[in-house]
Amino acid sequence: LVQLRTGHVPLHKHLYRIQVIESPICPTCEREEESVLHYLLYCPTYDEQRGELQRELGRKAREPTYLLTSPHALPHLFRYIAQTGRFAKSHG
Repeated sequence: LVQLRTGHVPLHKHLYRIQVIESPICPTCEREEESVLHYLLYCPTYDEQRGELQRELGRKAREPTYLLTSPHALPHLFRYIAQTGRFAKSHG
């Protein structure tokens, strides 16, 4: 959670910034930089999981501050993260 809040999370934008990889572009959609906002709100790869998050939280699921700070949102956010598998060791 702290990593998501600070942007120091193993997404391509951060990994590129610290010179671990050669491109900040999202490895799944290849459309834009893979930032926290891209991962949480925009990447089409995770539309299905994001849809479930939106069904659970309503419009607030589109508010990054709410997702990352609200005690009500956190269990849903963690479920979204688990469902995407983005931070699983076997992922890209």
